[in-house]
Amino acid sequence: MAKELDSTEYDIESPEKLRKLYKRVLFVVSLSQIFGGAGLAAGVTVGALLAQQMLGTDAYAGIPSALLTFGSAGAALIVGRLSQRYGRRTGLSTGFMVGGLGAIGVVVAAMMNSVILLFASLLIYGSGTATNLQARYAGTDLADKKQRAKAISTTMMMTTFGAVAGPNLVGIMGDFAVSIGVPALAGPFILGAAAFSLAGLVLFIMLRPDPLEIAKRIAIFKQANGHEKKTDSLNKGSNKSGLMVGATVMVLTQIVMVAVMTMTPVHMKHHGHSLSDVGIVIGFHIGAMYLPSLVTGILVDKIGRTAMSIASGVTLLFASLLAAFAPGDSMILLVIALSLLGLGWNFGLISGTAQIVDSTEPSTRAKTQGTLDVCVALAGASGGALSGMVVASTSYTILSLSGGLLSLVLIPVVIWYRWNKHHEGLI
Repeated sequence: MAKELDSTEYDIESPEKLRKLYKRVLFVVSLSQIFGGAGLAAGVTVGALLAQQMLGTDAYAGIPSALLTFGSAGAALIVGRLSQRYGRRTGLSTGFMVGGLGAIGVVVAAMMNSVILLFASLLIYGSGTATNLQARYAGTDLADKKQRAKAISTTMMMTTFGAVAGPNLVGIMGDFAVSIGVPALAGPFILGAAAFSLAGLVLFIMLRPDPLEIAKRIAIFKQANGHEKKTDSLNKGSNKSGLMVGATVMVLTQIVMVAVMTMTPVHMKHHGHSLSDVGIVIGFHIGAMYLPSLVTGILVDKIGRTAMSIASGVTLLFASLLAAFAPGDSMILLVIALSLLGLGWNFGLISGTAQIVDSTEPSTRAKTQGTLDVCVALAGASGGALSGMVVASTSYTILSLSGGLLSLVLIPVVIWYRWNKHHEGLI
């Protein structure tokens, strides 16, 4: 009952109080993202290696990534609907807690050498991954259009602290796991279980009043008082095309990023790199996914969603070409390639997310965002599942080149949208 009272009694007519609440929401979500990032990094770093070890073949090494993202797809839908009905606090805290249970399941599966339990647990673990991404929307609920990309990027930037630390703790967590009788590759999932659970607790305890509930009240208040009728009409007219373009940008960047990233640890292992080397490369990659966020958000708000979406496609192209042609034993070139891959994903996710927030209203926002994140997760699942098969039948080079070609599709899509908006008189 406390949540409902907090949300319904909050004074939405005070600009000063709303500014303070906006800052508080960003702080709470950012704090949860530090823990969420650490949980996210565990599965990304060693999931493929754990499956390779248990199955004894590279052909299915992309399956963990696929399962994580399939689980993420289902969780995105559920978290979005829970958030729409009960608020961000309930939806996000539930998603993180379920992800923590999935991480515990992976550890048990590794101890039992049960592939079936491993796959089931990875599906559940995907809930934490989905929630980690869904949390970026919570920061935008109380932001105006000129603040939205910056709000998204602020929460994403805080993910960096956990996401970079996670892969670099692979060796330490592996040693700890062995010391308590758990296989080394399951060690990072012990970290994941603790991290996701802490993220859920932070949101459950501190995210009051609920930002989405307050945003709904503000929208009703503005409508009742006749504010922004002209703007609302224009937004409704451009809603479908805006959602389509935002979703397309996020889907394509997700496919390219997941496919190349998933098989990089396996590619490195074939060229004699250690588990610590893999952790360093993936650490740089995840750092590049999140650390530039604050600058990216400012750029998206200042120079526009379209320009940054095009920048995403170009950056992913360069990343894919470098990954394709870099010598497999070159740590420096692999670090640069995977860093560019993360940066291109960052550009695409923030510009695409901002486009989606621009094209939705509080009354349906969380549900719509959750549904679109399902598409993003399924795209990642496809990239992860196919990546192992492509590498097994051709090579890592062909996989990377294919990713580069796919990233170019972003450019005509966003140019079409910009042209369409211009001719409809919306810009």
